[in-house]
Amino acid sequence: MAAATHWLATATAQAVLERGGNAFDAAVAGGFVLQVVEPHLNGPGGDLVGLFHAADDASPRVLMGQGPAPQRATIEHFRAEGLDTVPGAGALAAAVPGAVDAWLMLLRDYGTWELSDILAYAIGYARDGHPILASAAATIERVAQLFRDEWPSSADLWLPGGVAPRAGDLVRNPALATVFERLADAGRNAADRGERIEAARSEWKTGLVAQATAAFVARPHRHSTGGQHAGVIAEADFASFSAGYEEPLTAVFRGRTIVKAGGWTQGPALLEAIALLDPFPDDRLDPATPEGAHTIIEALKLALADRDAHFGDDSAIAGILDPAFLADRRAQLLPEASREWRPGTLPGRAPHRPPLVRPDGTSVAGTGEPTVGRAGETRGDTCHVDVVDRWGNIISVTPSGGWLQSSPTIPELGFALGTRLQMTWLDETSPAALRPGARPRTTLSPTLVMTGDRADIAMGTPGGDQQDQWQLPMLLRMIVGGWDAQSAIDAPTLHTTSMIDSFWPRTWTPAGAVMEDRLGEKVAAGLRARGHDVTQVGPWALGRLSAVGIDRARGLLWAAANPRGMQGYAAGR
Repeated sequence: MAAATHWLATATAQAVLERGGNAFDAAVAGGFVLQVVEPHLNGPGGDLVGLFHAADDASPRVLMGQGPAPQRATIEHFRAEGLDTVPGAGALAAAVPGAVDAWLMLLRDYGTWELSDILAYAIGYARDGHPILASAAATIERVAQLFRDEWPSSADLWLPGGVAPRAGDLVRNPALATVFERLADAGRNAADRGERIEAARSEWKTGLVAQATAAFVARPHRHSTGGQHAGVIAEADFASFSAGYEEPLTAVFRGRTIVKAGGWTQGPALLEAIALLDPFPDDRLDPATPEGAHTIIEALKLALADRDAHFGDDSAIAGILDPAFLADRRAQLLPEASREWRPGTLPGRAPHRPPLVRPDGTSVAGTGEPTVGRAGETRGDTCHVDVVDRWGNIISVTPSGGWLQSSPTIPELGFALGTRLQMTWLDETSPAALRPGARPRTTLSPTLVMTGDRADIAMGTPGGDQQDQWQLPMLLRMIVGGWDAQSAIDAPTLHTTSMIDSFWPRTWTPAGAVMEDRLGEKVAAGLRARGHDVTQVGPWALGRLSAVGIDRARGLLWAAANPRGMQGYAAGR
């Protein structure tokens, strides 16, 4: 079974499964297709976070595809450029791309297919074309003037004939196809499959991609701040980065183990939120009631405040799951909505307090498609793929970054760099400070759920700061309410905006709550009566969740996909 945020990625993954590939082969093939068909949501210049449990492994693992800040990306350099935050668009905000190396490493260690066969799908869609999504076409239209005036290499690729493509138009990216072909060809003379993949990794890190990127971004170009800056990423930054595997963090909720990546992601915030909610009676955990919606939102606000105060690369954050810490935090779940930013204090470390800046009216609601400014800054981006196979391998991956609006297209490559460094602070006292060689704290946050010692659910969603917020109601409906995954995805959902936005310009909306209007006037009125500033959005406006799973009791696999946006798909047989 496979589920993804674009039907072509699902179809690709399913085709690999039906030709004998395993879940890891399928996920990698689907992941490279996502780089082609959702170019406004991810690309080879971006990053990824994955969670997987191989059938032969005793425990799940984290797939770490988040590159660090380049060696010349220092706070002092950004300050000298006249900046007090990292821009939301432009190559100065680029971390070292990590997604491609992570996909290649996963294929080497857990897959079975040759890289040339894996990449054939993405190469075909890039060279021969694919129908562009309405959301991608709308993104290009929104930044078209930026492309024409400031980023001519992006205009050359995305504005053929000087105009933005219409939804459904066939678009091609021959330069990107060539990049993938070079990866496939790099190891043709190698002795075995592993060496061929290693040759592709070396080509990525030291060949055309690294060389063309370093040369191109050295030229100043417009950033989201309005200023002209050069990027700082160098060939050596590509060569020095390798993806890796890590041990996950877990929390037990109602007898199920929830699995997340570490404090360099926002994932542990979901663990904290669900641990805060665990002792409450079932009727306090129903998002379709005023009391349940209030309780869920207030728990999320506390967990996200702890994220913003404590999370970062190499941060020691296991204390957020300590029973005493949770009891103190749970006591702060009050009958009225808090309008304060309230992080907890971990042993031996006071919370870092970033600046609290009110928003300027920028929309924060949406389906997980990007909210894009005309200067290229983006929030709410990302895509997702889940796969499970007949052997019991299961994987969930959230790739992102390097979207077409993030920085100018590198002409020889057909893709742009990401802007993940916008999630760092130009404050050396922050656990998420900009530091050369340190990973920015990412919003990417897939989830596994285990029954006993085996993972049986893989799930995730796009949505920036909303990723774990939209997964929480789904988990509550499934684990507490007994809902099946598709019903839990279809159900109306909600989230809070009362956290420090991970995306430039890093704003905070006290007591903000956003809900799909299908939750009903009773819930909206109940939240307002409790002091929440409620924004009601369309009936199918929030989230792009997908999931796959194993029903071991019945000997079945299942998959579920999101109807919102009308592009996600689940398939299997």
